[in-house]
Amino acid sequence: MTGKMVKHIIVQGRTITLAIRRSLRARRLVLRVDSTIGGAELILPKSVSESEGLDFVTRRASWLLDKLDQLPPRTPFHGGAVLPIGGVNCVIRHAPETTRRVKLEDGVLNVGGADDHVARRVRDWLRREARDAITPLAWEKARIIALKPDRISIRDQRSRWGSCSHKGGLSFNWRLILAPPMVLDYVVAHEAAHLREMNHAPAFWAVVDQLTDHATAGRHWLKINGARLHSYG
Repeated sequence: MTGKMVKHIIVQGRTITLAIRRSLRARRLVLRVDSTIGGAELILPKSVSESEGLDFVTRRASWLLDKLDQLPPRTPFHGGAVLPIGGVNCVIRHAPETTRRVKLEDGVLNVGGADDHVARRVRDWLRREARDAITPLAWEKARIIALKPDRISIRDQRSRWGSCSHKGGLSFNWRLILAPPMVLDYVVAHEAAHLREMNHAPAFWAVVDQLTDHATAGRHWLKINGARLHSYG
């Protein structure tokens, strides 16, 4: 897989952000909406040129614009913005005269320091909260099935909520801290279950059900609301 290039292109008179990525494993052109950039991603197989890919985007223009119109609006991290923390709506309060420390109190996320650092401070704080919530939970679920992760990392994946490597490394999307606790619990259970079953066969789902009571509800919530989590920040 090669790197990603981002372009701004005109589609039926509208300017959209298009991330172009070449994949050595892809067998066909893939065009999908990318809620993390408020635009789209185009995946090119090895033998397909960029111009052919852009022609493909043009042919799929009506479909693409319709999907983009369905994306939730972006919510930047700034004073007055409302974001869910653990599924509960909280408002960001920027108080430049106070300490740079970020602190959550009674539904208010207080952020001090200069205005141009608010977004970074909020994002860093959310990542730490995600790490502190997910890491012990993942270790506990792995312990239940008598296994140990190779490592646990918190990332900002564009298309995944979690993953498990063949070496047993667990990775989770920090945006799970914006979802209700039962959703986070399900995703952690899902990836921990892969330590035993690296597939999605019935045996895997039996392990998931051993580790959480929220498999069905968690999957359903993410299907309906997952794109919204990517609109924050």
